[in-house]
Amino acid sequence: MLAVAAIAAALVSTFTGVLSDRFGRKALIATISLMFAVGGVGFAFARTFFWMVAFAALGSIGRGGALAGGAWGPFYPAVQALVAEHTSHYNRTTVFGMSSFVGVMAGAMGSLLAGLPAIMARISASDELDTYRVLFVLSGILGAAMAFAVMPVNERYAERELDEYDARGNSAPRAPRRFGLSPESWRLVMRFMITNSTNGLAIGMLGPIVVYWFHRRFGVGSADLARVFFIVNFISAVPYLAAGRIALAFGSVRSIVVTRSISTVLLFGMVLMPTFGLAATLYGIRALFNMLSIPVRQSYLMGVIRPEERSSASGFANFPSQVTSAVGPYMAGYFMQHLFLALPLEFAAAMQGLNTFLYWLFFRNVYPPEELNDPPAK
Repeated sequence: MLAVAAIAAALVSTFTGVLSDRFGRKALIATISLMFAVGGVGFAFARTFFWMVAFAALGSIGRGGALAGGAWGPFYPAVQALVAEHTSHYNRTTVFGMSSFVGVMAGAMGSLLAGLPAIMARISASDELDTYRVLFVLSGILGAAMAFAVMPVNERYAERELDEYDARGNSAPRAPRRFGLSPESWRLVMRFMITNSTNGLAIGMLGPIVVYWFHRRFGVGSADLARVFFIVNFISAVPYLAAGRIALAFGSVRSIVVTRSISTVLLFGMVLMPTFGLAATLYGIRALFNMLSIPVRQSYLMGVIRPEERSSASGFANFPSQVTSAVGPYMAGYFMQHLFLALPLEFAAAMQGLNTFLYWLFFRNVYPPEELNDPPAK
């Protein structure tokens, strides 16, 4: 079910990127928010596995968590470009950090609510399955609210107003495009696609499985896990507020590579911890470093791509990540059942390490506009 939802989200995300550059980003965000609403309510009352899979795919169920860094949902290529449209080069990363901060804080509340069904079942003596339905209905209501929340946002159509300027604001002739991207952008996007494929496999291995790993490894229940992931989401949101300053001071690529390297080492270390408290603590510290790189990555992509091609670039660049993350849960489940319990986490750490190396290899000499006049020292 998680794999089908991930593949559906990947396809919708890619089409969202291409279509929103052409027809408007706000309209695509509203449309997919309504899909969330239908998917959440439908999943709550589905009676067969087929319909559960169908509504999970429609609502991108299972695609959240702190690992997303506030960038939830297949509409994010449109959100990413719309946010970049309303910022300058020098405050773009700061704005992405603030946006991620809000998203992760909301995710922290969602993690805390995950323990609500068990509490409601004890208080009301009702079927725990019915209490879970309340959460999915609530997710449907919030999906509809997202569609209305985006309506007041002003939008300039990239095709009409920004087509004659490159990502640095310099005059540039219209280049022939394929699937919404110029040849120059395609060369960059292909590099992002390669690096993101390894990152997606790491996320797919870790994101949906880490809760289950804690449960199997240490025997903890849903209430304890809900508290832990609330705290992890909460503390991991704090570094986002410093992301802009760090990227300007040290450079986007260097900031990404250093923070991701530290988080990779800490993930390897978490597997070796003998108690739940130590493992959860190390996971939380790892989240601080890992999450810091996310708004920098989001902003960096927007900085090196022409403004009118940003949504398309985001959709294509993230497509491999979403496909490989769809494969991750299946592989992780197989590893856990037939090999050994910690293998998915160790494999995820290895893939994150490879992703970090590829990012440095491909982008160490590619600077966003805010770093062109004074590139960071190597």
